[in-house]
Amino acid sequence: MIELFTADTPNGKKISIMLEEIGYKYKLTKIDIYNDEQFKPEFKKISPFSKIPVIIDHDNNESVFESGAILIYLGEKSNKFYDQKERLTINQWLMAQMGLIGPLIGQHHQFHHFNPGKSKFGEDRYFKIAKKLYEDLDEKLKVSKFLAGENYTIADIATWPWIARHEWHDIGLKNYKNLTRWYLEIASRSAVIKGYDLMNNGSVIPKP
Repeated sequence: MIELFTADTPNGKKISIMLEEIGYKYKLTKIDIYNDEQFKPEFKKISPFSKIPVIIDHDNNESVFESGAILIYLGEKSNKFYDQKERLTINQWLMAQMGLIGPLIGQHHQFHHFNPGKSKFGEDRYFKIAKKLYEDLDEKLKVSKFLAGENYTIADIATWPWIARHEWHDIGLKNYKNLTRWYLEIASRSAVIKGYDLMNNGSVIPKP
């Protein structure tokens, strides 16, 4: 049984979606990041940087931190969404999400959504960067069905929850037809719908 320590964030949703996709039984342990539960010593033992998500695989007493590493672990364990022949391409797009899409759109959230008016430089910079990321993803999805090719993989599972916050971005997802097509196709998956509402609070996937 997998225990998932998480909060209701894009990084957290990656893992709940993956667990639903592979059909693994899991226990959800909520970490209240707004009340600093992630800094408690017992959590830091399994998450050295005090970040969610983390999993413990109780079947073999293995803990894994960092969402990209967790997706790789679950992909290898389940032999789903991480095909051996496609791994070089999948890894590139997964690392693009981990190093670019997540951190930079996350900064856009900070300046544009959470703290508007505090730094014009920050707002302008990260709006421009987030818009460029939309453009780059749209361009990629013009020539392939999914990010790593014709198959749905952990690279899509990693990236999709960040685009699912498009309402915060004020960029206009519907202006990017290839990205919208990809977004809606993934949004229609039953595992994604269930994994998106990981806190069972009735969260509904935003429409473009």
